Amino acid sequence: MPEPSHRRRLLILAICCMSLLIVSLDNTALNVALPALQSDLQASTSGLQWTIDAYTLVLASLLMLAGSTADRIGRKRVFMAGLVVFTIGSALCSLAPDLNSLIVFRMVQAVGGSMLNPVAMSIITNTFTNPRERARAIGVWGAVVGISMAAGPLIGGLLVETVGWRAIFWVNLPVGLAALLLTLRFVPESRAAKARRADPVGQVLVMLLFGSLTYAIIEAPTAPAAEVLVFGGLALAALAGLLVHEPRRAEPLIDLRFFRSAPFSGATVIAVSAFAALGGFLFLSTLYLQNVRGLDALHAGLWMLPMAALCFVCAPVAGRVVGNRGPRLPLLIAGASMTASGILFAAFEAESSDATLVLGYILFGLGFGFVNAPITNTAVSGMPRAQAGVAAAVASTSRQLGQALGVAVIGAVLASGIGTAAYRTAFVTAARPAWWIVAACGALVLLVGLLTTGTWARMTAARTADSLETPETRESARAEA
Repeated sequence: MPEPSHRRRLLILAICCMSLLIVSLDNTALNVALPALQSDLQASTSGLQWTIDAYTLVLASLLMLAGSTADRIGRKRVFMAGLVVFTIGSALCSLAPDLNSLIVFRMVQAVGGSMLNPVAMSIITNTFTNPRERARAIGVWGAVVGISMAAGPLIGGLLVETVGWRAIFWVNLPVGLAALLLTLRFVPESRAAKARRADPVGQVLVMLLFGSLTYAIIEAPTAPAAEVLVFGGLALAALAGLLVHEPRRAEPLIDLRFFRSAPFSGATVIAVSAFAALGGFLFLSTLYLQNVRGLDALHAGLWMLPMAALCFVCAPVAGRVVGNRGPRLPLLIAGASMTASGILFAAFEAESSDATLVLGYILFGLGFGFVNAPITNTAVSGMPRAQAGVAAAVASTSRQLGQALGVAVIGAVLASGIGTAAYRTAFVTAARPAWWIVAACGALVLLVGLLTTGTWARMTAARTADSLETPETRESARAEA
């Protein structure tokens, strides 16, 4: 396939970023709408958790399948199918008559979403073949997350206050349709030269692992202990099954050899930790601003704007730093800032004054803005281009799993702390352990970033890339080039 022109490459990047925008915008806008959903659909705290986690769990479960399928049958084809399903799912969400229906329709959305982000990242990886250009393109990609975080609370708050929470899903319809038409016209088809076979057993085990673990965590405060233990046992059994089954397959759903690379393993742990912190941070902040401070959705979105603005500003800077100096510095900034933000809330009650509340949001936005680009760049760099879709899907899966676990764990801690007490008076005290969890996630980003960005780590990445290279993957890379 001939190399696209510079202008064509930028257009392809813009189209791929449109898919990320609707997926990220949907999540951030919906967080602001949680109190309105709680009131309109009579949802409990666990019901709100499932509204978020039903989407992220299905997304996490199917991302690797979508990445390998795109490498096999064509990235453009799968990407367009994802846009269609996601847009239809958004329309259904806007029509949901009750909480259970909304959760089901969010799962439909997630099926489409699973075909978007990892496939778009694979398209970008194969479009921008120069490492420095790729790092900068990934920085732009990360900036779109900042745009969605900035626009999501404001757009969501405005729509909730003027039209209602259902209008949040309407935003996806014109953007999804425009992205579909532009993809059809401008994005070239690409696929791996050697097709990977499906792994249905591995796929079922991944879904069982993610679903059982999240159910056990979310329902722990209210469900019988025996039920929680059963689902926890299912999660452990599924994990054991994956560890036994996947190495025996020639073409597994999850190639465990990827994790021999210290940078790749580190990127996975960092993604889970950072996005767990993000999921918990947004969940706690939204409920606090609206249910405790009594703000409407629009003003709650305005309070969160400093965090979103820092994400938007820092993401492309992080991409440039990664391209020029590597991932170490952005990860250290990210880990230190996110840890400081969590400690500010947990130990110093940042909610007690407007100044410390804004400072906490600024620190978290600074940290999260620097974390996304090094995760993505590390995940796809050093891997054979023929497996770019799978590598990118593992990184995306780590993000979604982290966000799901963050909402599940922090929501469960909050629900246990509040119990039957008055919500407004008990919230700050009940949330303190949850804020310590956010701080711990930031500290993990800092520690793992230090350990996995040195010379030894780069040597393990090189050895892993050599072990993954086969005559077939080399031929695939030459064919794609």
